[in-house]
Order: sequence, then C-alpha cells, then structure tokens
Amino acid sequence: MNTQPEISDGKSIAITSYILVVGALIALSMNAENKNKFAAFHIRQAIGLSITFIGLGSIISYFPDPRILFPMWIFISILWTYGIVTAVKGQTIPVPLLGKFYQKLFKSI
Repeated sequence: MNTQPEISDGKSIAITSYILVVGALIALSMNAENKNKFAAFHIRQAIGLSITFIGLGSIISYFPDPRILFPMWIFISILWTYGIVTAVKGQTIPVPLLGKFYQKLFKSI
C-alpha cells in the first residue's frame, strides 16, 4: 500500500498525530501541503480516537464511579498505544473495533 520512502517521510507526522487533540491538529496542518498517505491514515485514526475520547469522557463524567471511569481509560489507552505502535513500526493497521469506521468517516482527510 505505502512505499518505504512514503512511510519514512510521514512517520514523524503520524506519530505526532497521536498526541491528543492538539497533536492531531498539528499533524493535519503538517500534512496539508504535501499529502502523505501514510501520515493521513494515522491522522484519521488519531482524530477518531480523540473524538471518541472526548465523547465517552463527556458522557461518563456524569457517573463519577471509578468502576465506570477506569474501563474507559483502559479502553482508550490501549487503542492509542496500538495506534502509536503501528505508526512507529511503519504499518497501516486500523485500531481494533473502530479503526475501519474512522477511515470511512474521515476519508476526506
């Protein structure tokens, strides 16, 4: 899918995208001029994870019980870690459960 030079050129942008919402926005602007498919893949994943985190966090914040908060943090942390690891390895594997949905939802990025 992606060539080795394309992965090398986009790796720093891809990794930056996983630094919460700010990193995704910075990566989006870094990738705006010279489109890199590898970086765009990870930007879509990171934006999706950020929106999921904010959405789940805003809903779950009404229930301050740690038995509800802790699983959400674990779930998001695992997905974020998975995304970062695949970016570092130079792979374009969607995050489990939601990754393919993020790719479809943000296909214009």
